[in-house]
Amino acid sequence: MSFSDFRSSPSAVGAPSAALDAGLRAYMLRVYNWMASGLLLTALVAYVVANTSVGTFFFHMTERGIAPTGLGWLAMIAPLGFVMVMSFGVNRLSRSAVQGLFWLFCGVMGASLASILLLYTGVSVARVFLVTAITFGATSLWGYTTGANLMRFQSFLTMGLIGLVVAGLVNMFLHSPALYFVYSVVGVVLFTGLTAFDTQRIRATYPQFAYYEGPDQAAKRAVYDALGLYLNFINLFQFLLQFMGTRSNNN
Repeated sequence: MSFSDFRSSPSAVGAPSAALDAGLRAYMLRVYNWMASGLLLTALVAYVVANTSVGTFFFHMTERGIAPTGLGWLAMIAPLGFVMVMSFGVNRLSRSAVQGLFWLFCGVMGASLASILLLYTGVSVARVFLVTAITFGATSLWGYTTGANLMRFQSFLTMGLIGLVVAGLVNMFLHSPALYFVYSVVGVVLFTGLTAFDTQRIRATYPQFAYYEGPDQAAKRAVYDALGLYLNFINLFQFLLQFMGTRSNNN
């Protein structure tokens, strides 16, 4: 069965199409609610760290500007560990454990991103966030409604993500403005594409588990899918900020 046939099938798993569509809409709403709640928590933590004495535990001023403390480095590295635990343990962890890890992950991300509020003006951060939200929303909507099969780009997007990580690591030593510009452009394009891809992936895979998994497993999967979209949003925001952000006068 082709992707288009699968999407237009009146009963992907033997259930009435109307019931399947209603379940899908409810599931997508749950995913977006988790994602939005995570972004809100991240923003609140980032604001507290950047604007109170709590920030001294994560960052300190040097002659070159803002530098992370040991705890700051831990906050920047820790999200990778959370993602790995949630990805490999989604079937083993309990529902409450997965949800708790998600909230903890979003909080730690807020602490690691607090430096953005110190490096850029508040107006520019708000402007870029709005642009990111519009771009993300439009792209996700397109990924949900398009008849094109975005699944065929999975290998391309994966290789692009690996290449982006490698280029970022290399430029940490080269400090090349040209490479940094290309890196930023590719980052915006890549995470815009991943937003559409992940949205379609969630829609396409929903019928495969909707009527075979219990409520706990479905709830865990919703958190995991929300995590993927959350990461796309955060990365897209950071790359757009490099183009559109206005540096604070203190930096």
